[in-house]
Amino acid sequence: MAQYKGAASEAGRAMQLMKKREKEREQLEQLKAKIAEDNMVKSNIDKKFSAHYDAVEAELKSSTVGLVTLNDMKAKQEALVKEREKQLAKKEQSKELQLKLEKQKEKKRKEEQKRKIASLSFNPEDEEDEEENEEEEEQDYLPVKKKKLGKNPDVDTSFLPDRDREVEENRLREELRQEWELKQEKIKSEEIEITFSYWDGSGHRKTVKMKKGNTIQNFLQRALEVLRKDFSELRSAGVEQLMYIKEDLIIPHHHSFYDFIVTKARGKSGPLFSFDVHDDIRLVNDATVEKDESHAGKVVLRSWYEKNKHIFPASRWEPYDPEKKWDKYTIR
Repeated sequence: MAQYKGAASEAGRAMQLMKKREKEREQLEQLKAKIAEDNMVKSNIDKKFSAHYDAVEAELKSSTVGLVTLNDMKAKQEALVKEREKQLAKKEQSKELQLKLEKQKEKKRKEEQKRKIASLSFNPEDEEDEEENEEEEEQDYLPVKKKKLGKNPDVDTSFLPDRDREVEENRLREELRQEWELKQEKIKSEEIEITFSYWDGSGHRKTVKMKKGNTIQNFLQRALEVLRKDFSELRSAGVEQLMYIKEDLIIPHHHSFYDFIVTKARGKSGPLFSFDVHDDIRLVNDATVEKDESHAGKVVLRSWYEKNKHIFPASRWEPYDPEKKWDKYTIR
């Protein structure tokens, strides 16, 4: 006569549920750790561009010891900036690929979890059928054939080496890199209108058209060609004798307009990435009230600045520092 085996079946089912809950708890801990790691990555993004230009300036100083001609200096600057941009592009592309791969793995994991949960569901009628079959087997005493062991499709093999998967990942990395570079080149080739003011104690406003990828040095060369017609003191001056002042910050010649646009950098009195023109709020309005406006940059002879740097507005100017943030408007 067959024995009652309901208790053993319930115990097995309870064991399966306990294992399932333990696995879900481990997955929750892993998800928390991943979220914390993502937050750490995002907090370091703001330092990317400042470290980039610090490295360019440091390498430029180390490679230009002694007397160097102006043309050699320009060529060295452009080569260093391009090399650093390529390195940043590779890092950015690698991060984007890693995020995509993690999302794909997470999606596969969720699908696998749903499938396993569905396989755990049971039907009471099936259980009764199983008990009846066991009773018949005990009566007939028929030997049971052992099944051969095969591959378990439920086992995760993503951690094993896979040449095809590596080839696909490399192809995806290359596509992302090319896509990123094309997007950046398109932005750099866009044309913008730069309004500036030649400052010799009073403003003389002019306008030139440049590309976003042009450097401040390229802009000053173009501005000098325009200004020489009207100002005799500039006819013998060179680009290295000029300074560009934007939002009360002295901008180095090797920076480009693209640098300030992509980082949305700000100066003391407004954004550095906007080049449309508004009147100086300190002359027509209350200087203590911040306006969401950009002011015309000033082109100044370095010799004039050295003589008048103790007088407003030159007394307010200071060198641009990527590490320093100007989130709040200041009149000092």
